[in-house]
Amino acid sequence: MNDLTEQVCEACRIDAPRVSSSELSAMLEQIPQWAVVKEEGVSQLQRAYQFPSFVAALDFTNQVGALAEKEDHHPALLTEWGRVTIRWWTHKIKGLHKNDFICAAKTDVLYASRQD
Repeated sequence: MNDLTEQVCEACRIDAPRVSSSELSAMLEQIPQWAVVKEEGVSQLQRAYQFPSFVAALDFTNQVGALAEKEDHHPALLTEWGRVTIRWWTHKIKGLHKNDFICAAKTDVLYASRQD
């Protein structure tokens, strides 16, 4: 499988396939700190990132927002003092698509590149 961080999101249709269980396992290996959670019966990728302050957390939130706009794929973001929780999923298919894994991997790169 290609490195997720080198891929771009594709336009997703309502009939796009969700990731298979084998694809899920393979892609989760590339983003080991992410967990699959269910919200209202919909599978989503979730991870919480830690920060030394609210300002640093808010800055990261804005970076993720810019990534989301660039990829045209948008997560749920919860910004708190010292923490940002992110959930990626594909609204149109009510589940997980490869786009979610691409964005999760790119979010990890953003976090790793921070200088707090």
